[in-house]
Amino acid sequence: MAARVGDLSPGPMSPRRSSFALLALLAVLAVLAVLAGAPASAEEMAAVLPGSLEGRPRTGEASPLQSRIDAAPEGATVEVGPGTYTGDLFVDHAVRLVGRGRPRLLGSGSGSVVRIRAADVTLEGFDIDGRRGGDLGRDSAGIHTSAPRTVLRDCRIVEALFGIYLREAPGALVERCSIRGIAGREPGEKGSGIHVYATDGFTLKGNEIVDVRDGFYIQSSPNGYVAGNIARDLRYGLHYMFSDDNVFEDNLFENGAAGTAIMYSNRLRFRRNRFVHNRGFASVGLLFKTCDDVLAEDNLLADNARGIFLEGSSRDVFRRNVVAESDTAIVLYDSCSKVVFEGNSFVANLTPLTLVGKRTDTRFDGNYWSENDEPDLDGDGRSDRPYRLSSVFDHMRGNMTAADLFAQGFAAAAMGAAERNFPVLELVSARDLSPLARPPDLPAVPRHGGRGRAAHLPALAGSASALGGGVLLLLSGRRPKGSAGGSHGERA
Repeated sequence: MAARVGDLSPGPMSPRRSSFALLALLAVLAVLAVLAGAPASAEEMAAVLPGSLEGRPRTGEASPLQSRIDAAPEGATVEVGPGTYTGDLFVDHAVRLVGRGRPRLLGSGSGSVVRIRAADVTLEGFDIDGRRGGDLGRDSAGIHTSAPRTVLRDCRIVEALFGIYLREAPGALVERCSIRGIAGREPGEKGSGIHVYATDGFTLKGNEIVDVRDGFYIQSSPNGYVAGNIARDLRYGLHYMFSDDNVFEDNLFENGAAGTAIMYSNRLRFRRNRFVHNRGFASVGLLFKTCDDVLAEDNLLADNARGIFLEGSSRDVFRRNVVAESDTAIVLYDSCSKVVFEGNSFVANLTPLTLVGKRTDTRFDGNYWSENDEPDLDGDGRSDRPYRLSSVFDHMRGNMTAADLFAQGFAAAAMGAAERNFPVLELVSARDLSPLARPPDLPAVPRHGGRGRAAHLPALAGSASALGGGVLLLLSGRRPKGSAGGSHGERA
């Protein structure tokens, strides 16, 4: 049975074995100290202010539809037939523009293709091409609106710096739009798919965003509803700050170089979303920095570098989520307080928890951990003893980011041997008090037929081989029978 690290007492050892284990520990610590300056996983990012507001396009850059828009009375419906219309549109009074047969609006290449500056404008059924032009400093977009109650529906936007930009556009609705960014450009050379700034009560439903800088960038925009969207092949699927009381349901955030980042916001709700295949060096399925009173339930977080990342957040609740096939299931800073994990399923993660700091009051209760081998002798569906979530090496990883480089190799094996032989490090207690013995039935969690861990089998095989060699080398003279070993679980 495994034992509490702090309670271990050294078993009988030969002088040669004792010296070798001590030297191994010192070597590992020395290497980690050299590399401890690696960048932090949670990137500090400043808020982004909007650029200057684009006005009416210049002569020669206006669309041939401009005269029809200007002549339409307030509240009129303007139908546009098939064809290509070159130039930019400026809408300064309430009209409904409806495309029949997918008309194409081909921008001038110098700014936003459609510029909405009046309340109660509807635009639907258009293909919009930004021609890879415009100015990031002016927030040039396929569609740019700065007016209340804009409705954008069934539009397809390509080759624009920003796809759709909502600037101080309360009550905006963006529904069933497709946005594809500028292929071949670096993230810093293009904008977000849907950018929301200072917009209260927005709704984003059923949109698909591919190959942009950030799928959704939301700042200073409360009371929104984001549902049924897809954001993939980008930097951040969701990049978010200073926006309270928003709800995210049934979205897919996939294949992001950095994953998602939610910061400085309160009372958010995440339900039935998928955060998958976010595999950059510091990628996170779901990151919360200084976010309080968040509820995340029935979400799938799979094949991410880090599943959940929490820093400086309080009273967050994670319930009935599946976190699977990630390098680290949870990264938790000691600046968090009163966080709760209950009824979740953690499956096939390399490490269940990396704790950064010296304390935590986070409560883990009734979760399933696939690495937990404690028995359920009374048959109540719970393991008979609490499950310890981190080892001494996991503790080191939490306080030295560079330790990740050694997680599956000789360093981890050496640290494990030193932990058993020289119990001088007192770990912070992080335990699931009543872990589930079997995976729970979570019917509301969405399924995903992605590539999963199989894409990383060659790397895993190499890591396993190195780890096995290190263990054999260090532990060839194991303790006599009766000694405790291992780093997870507790002695009764």
